[in-house]
Amino acid sequence: MKLSQKALKAINNPVTRRRLMDVLGCTEFTIARYIQKNSDNLTKAAALQIIREVTGLPDEEILETEKN
Repeated sequence: MKLSQKALKAINNPVTRRRLMDVLGCTEFTIARYIQKNSDNLTKAAALQIIREVTGLPDEEILETEKN
């Protein structure tokens, strides 16, 4: 699973990146790289909870399935 472009844009700000840093236990640089590369780490339960709170989006709009 990957995040939708809508969700990536919504979380790419300093306040949200800091909250994701706290729950994922990594640096802001790492979070910025996760966002840039649409990393699977952003779909971990703790990260998704923050993304839901910040964006107010339903899971259908946050996540997209990968196309093979």
